[in-house]
Amino acid sequence: MSLSRSILRNLRTAPRRAALRRPYSAEAGGQTNFSGAQDNAFNRERKAVKDHAAATSDLWRKLSIYVVVPSLILGGANAWRLWSEHWEHWEHELHEHPMEERPQYQYQNIRTKNYPWGDGDKTAFWNDKVNFHKKDE
Repeated sequence: MSLSRSILRNLRTAPRRAALRRPYSAEAGGQTNFSGAQDNAFNRERKAVKDHAAATSDLWRKLSIYVVVPSLILGGANAWRLWSEHWEHWEHELHEHPMEERPQYQYQNIRTKNYPWGDGDKTAFWNDKVNFHKKDE
């Protein structure tokens, strides 16, 4: 009889002892799927790190979608607006002062030898709308 009493006493106190046990991870709530030899500090800590990584990656995913993407869209719209204003001003300047009338300074378009492409005078980033070179001066 004493054996059955001790078993019954252990069954009644087991839930109390489990409630007093401190959990190793707040996300896991102290519940681990480990038993026996697998239930050790290393595996509990590893599970806590995985749970934390899952929560953190969810935060960064939300930040990427709801903060970064709208910021890129707004920044792109602002850059397009500024470029349009600048290009309107540039076209206005071209009508008032054509490129052929602008002075050619000695530090502009210095060439020691021709480039191997095109007519040899234009750089790789040459833009006929904004660049001009007076060859006779």
